[in-house]
Amino acid sequence: MTRESYDVDAGDGLRLHVEASGRGRSLVLLHGFTGSSKTWEPLRETLETNFRVMALDLPGHGRSSAPVDPRRYSLRRTADDVARVLDELEVKTTALMGYSMGGRAALHFAASHPDRLDALVLESTSGGISDAQEREERTLADTDLADILHRQGMTAFVDRWEKLSLWESQSALPATARAELRQQRLDNDPIGLANSLRGAGAAVDPLTDEDLTAIETPALLIAGALDHKYVAIARHLERIMQNAQTVIVPDAGHAVHLERPRELAQATLEFLSDRPRVRDTSHRV
Repeated sequence: MTRESYDVDAGDGLRLHVEASGRGRSLVLLHGFTGSSKTWEPLRETLETNFRVMALDLPGHGRSSAPVDPRRYSLRRTADDVARVLDELEVKTTALMGYSMGGRAALHFAASHPDRLDALVLESTSGGISDAQEREERTLADTDLADILHRQGMTAFVDRWEKLSLWESQSALPATARAELRQQRLDNDPIGLANSLRGAGAAVDPLTDEDLTAIETPALLIAGALDHKYVAIARHLERIMQNAQTVIVPDAGHAVHLERPRELAQATLEFLSDRPRVRDTSHRV
């Protein structure tokens, strides 16, 4: 299917790259930290047969620019940037799917732009770290990783990043898939990733339970059964959000889209097929 590329000026030194394809109802995709619009390739062919899919490269990632000010990476700002992209591509409302950091950005969008949103699909997502001590520990850890990016560059950072226990389940992936994932990480800008850690890390501007409870948009919460931390987070979000349901995918860890793409695509399509759009949308063809 034909792929279209756009570069949207989001202001204050940020240019956002967008890959669009398909026809029909709008679905915006937001990748996780170290990812890009390429994150969604395992799902894209399935999704674009049913939706107008628009995959963004978040600030400092992929082919988007990397502003020098970490504050420009704030997920509160990113929510406004997504709205700017929708305006530029003439989309009134959209469904929004986010993974990990992209899921946190999607929650910020739901909190600040509810009138632009039809439905949420959140893969391995939290509202951020609310506990003060845990926030401090995470800030120190993210600062350490950002320093590695500045001092030693991408290869040293990716070597360390890939050793995190979060990715243990990915050892079962084919060698080619692991190599493609590593290259996707290496293709990012080290300054962009460092500033993303400092400005958009899980310890920065977390949403409170009160913020999350106020979100009325129908939400599908997806977690891999092997990712016990995010299974618990998904269950918590399901309890406190007004209109949420959870799907736990067997034999998958944090990156369900990579480890079990067919199951994730099926759950997404079933959920969105039951969610009528809020109002008619239009988009650039």
